[in-house]
Amino acid sequence: MPAAPSSSHQSVRLPWLSFVALTVFSISQLSAGLQLDLDDAASIKAATSQVAYDMMKYYDGNLTGRIPGNLPDPYYWWQCGAMFGSLLDYYFYTGDGQYNDLVTQGMLHQVGPNNDYMTPNQTKTTGNDDQGFWAMSALSAAEQRFPNPPEDKPQWLALAQAVFNTQALRWDTQFCGGGLRWQVFTFNTGYDYKNTISNGVFFNIAARLAKYTGNQTYADWADKVWDWTNDVGFIQGYHFFDGAHTTLNCNDTNRVQWTYNAGVYMLGAANMYNFTGGSAKWKERLDNIFNQTSMFYTANPPNVMQEQACEPYGTCNTDNFSFKAYLARWMAASTKVAPYMYDGVMEKIRASAAAAALQCSGGASGTLCGIKWSDGAKYDGTTGVGQQMSALEVMQSLLISRVAAPVTQDTGGISKGDPSAGSAGTFDPSLPQDTIERKDRVGAGILTTLVLVSGIGSTWWMIA
Repeated sequence: MPAAPSSSHQSVRLPWLSFVALTVFSISQLSAGLQLDLDDAASIKAATSQVAYDMMKYYDGNLTGRIPGNLPDPYYWWQCGAMFGSLLDYYFYTGDGQYNDLVTQGMLHQVGPNNDYMTPNQTKTTGNDDQGFWAMSALSAAEQRFPNPPEDKPQWLALAQAVFNTQALRWDTQFCGGGLRWQVFTFNTGYDYKNTISNGVFFNIAARLAKYTGNQTYADWADKVWDWTNDVGFIQGYHFFDGAHTTLNCNDTNRVQWTYNAGVYMLGAANMYNFTGGSAKWKERLDNIFNQTSMFYTANPPNVMQEQACEPYGTCNTDNFSFKAYLARWMAASTKVAPYMYDGVMEKIRASAAAAALQCSGGASGTLCGIKWSDGAKYDGTTGVGQQMSALEVMQSLLISRVAAPVTQDTGGISKGDPSAGSAGTFDPSLPQDTIERKDRVGAGILTTLVLVSGIGSTWWMIA
């Protein structure tokens, strides 16, 4: 059981009330957990300040002798990039910049020798999704007018463009008719797996770069990735399945479904809807993605987000604990580029945020967040970066209507781009590679190639 409340962020412990009653009162002061008035900005900022503070207790990259941009074990490299994305959102929503220097330090330290988030000390675990999470955070920094790095350092927009270009180089038509593999290097387990999140991150980046820069080539790539993901069978009835193996030509689709797969495609589709001036095609796709996410919410209490593949069974791992953060993040962000979605999205965000606040009742402080929000104030006993990040994103998303829409290079963007960035250092030179042809620069400097790399015969698959 959590310790007794010990700070101004705590509320009086009372029995769990029905979620309907909690929603009517619009306040989660009715039970143990963080106080959160869903309609009061000061209350939201106070609650998210506590959640962010507890999250950052896990980070040691700013300490002497430690590595900026890394979380300690058991966290993988990508999750620190994702965490910085939550802190970028935190600053954007609340105006509290106490973590800004730390974010800038960590994000710049991990860019790698070619400024494309291909960091040599992470080659044993580098996936296209891992690299892409760092790029999405850099792109958020550009969209949100986060303070620019020093002029002699790589800039946020250019970093996102660099990652896009390195991943365009990896588009593999030898197996499964296209798509990105999960892992970048042949020596990593999972190189023979093409997964939805890696391709979804690439789609997300392409769609957002199209909107930010106005360049059609990015939009063409977004169309291409969507079409391939659908044609290969990873999208079926707007259910987003995990992936399949190249060794079986992607005919063994793993049908597990994660919140972040739906979320990453949702925000990409919302940006394509905006970029195309509200096209019927992208509106239909966006609406269907959002409607299908209903599978990720509990019926009692209603509209509370859950990671349905593992949460009800107590089997979520370190990565899985963070996935709800990304669905909440991308749902809220979608409302800024597809405003008609606002009411439907906020119904889910409000219910989930209220439940998450109740679950933030653990540890000696009585403020650490669990992941099983549907249990209300019955703390589930889990703690970690993912749990904090998920609670932080869903709570701070309550402030989405109070912030500006993401900027573009024509509407106030201040980040400098480099459309031909990322053309070096894409592969390990020690590995055999076929000839890479550079073409389709289309003024934007975007590279498309045929990259054929021999697969390995592993039958291992990933569900996280």
